[in-house]
Amino acid sequence: MVNSDKKKKCVIAVDAMGGDFAPVNELLGSLAAYNEAGDFELLLVGDKQKIVESAKEFHLDLNEKIIVHADQVIEMDESPISAIKSKPNSSLVIAARLVKDKKADAFVSGGNTGAMLAAATLIVGRIPGVGRPTIGAAFPTETGKVCLVFDAGASVDSKASHLLEYAVMGTIFSKEIYGTENPTIGLLNVGEEETKGNELSLFAYELLKKSNLNFVGNVEGRDILKGKTDIVICDGFVGNVILKFGESFMGFLKSKIKRYADAGLLNKLKALIVKSVFKTALSDIDYQTYGGVPLLGANGISIIGHGSSSPLAIKNMVLRAKEMYEKNLIQKMEEALKIYATEK
Repeated sequence: MVNSDKKKKCVIAVDAMGGDFAPVNELLGSLAAYNEAGDFELLLVGDKQKIVESAKEFHLDLNEKIIVHADQVIEMDESPISAIKSKPNSSLVIAARLVKDKKADAFVSGGNTGAMLAAATLIVGRIPGVGRPTIGAAFPTETGKVCLVFDAGASVDSKASHLLEYAVMGTIFSKEIYGTENPTIGLLNVGEEETKGNELSLFAYELLKKSNLNFVGNVEGRDILKGKTDIVICDGFVGNVILKFGESFMGFLKSKIKRYADAGLLNKLKALIVKSVFKTALSDIDYQTYGGVPLLGANGISIIGHGSSSPLAIKNMVLRAKEMYEKNLIQKMEEALKIYATEK
């Protein structure tokens, strides 16, 4: 049973059946994280027989006691709310319930994103004072630092008060995880002028301006990769479009280089020369570097990954969950939100 002693090891539950390559990638990635860090407890939630068979196939030394059996799986195309209700013994629901029951401190999944959001919100519950949890996405910038975008798709109909919450939680996340002392915050808009934007933007601008957060005003889409601010706040509909567009960039760039190389032998030689340079220079664009996106606002640490997550991505998701626990982010966000409770 997890207690409140801060010196205890973090317990991380991994949805071993979530994702396109489950349970192999989840198993390989989770064990890689454990072998790298070691000072946390790991729980693999899923079909015990399949997990054990995968471990044998890859000659892994697996302690079967860390497996929490789940005989149901929520598929990628299932309706999130319906799936959670109809599949109480699914790996994702059981992992969320472990956090709810204080038997785990965090849960990680590369499964159905909507179901993950629903499980974190409905089963784990929200931090007091949070109207809407938010997903944060980290974008590389020209400055070498990351720009965090909130909300990147947790909800699509945010209110101005929700955007203020995103800014508060995003500030804590940026400080603790990226070491930014006083993160600057920009509100995504169609222009920098204070009077620009729709009703949501105008109301959110006023709330952010009145806060004691380091709000610097409106920013535009081009300012994200420029790194004009440490944090960009927006509605989840817009944020998710930006996230999906950004994720497509590497594939687009690779296809352009391949097409250039296929045009002739000389082009192919040129492409080979710059291949290693591109690989190194653009490594921070690869989603595997970050693993997954954190869901802030749930009353327990939740990391959401791609369905196609590689073992490396799973490993980084687990390590990020551990880091969030060690930085005590849940409590710090709850305390910070109390300050703004009367302003929303």
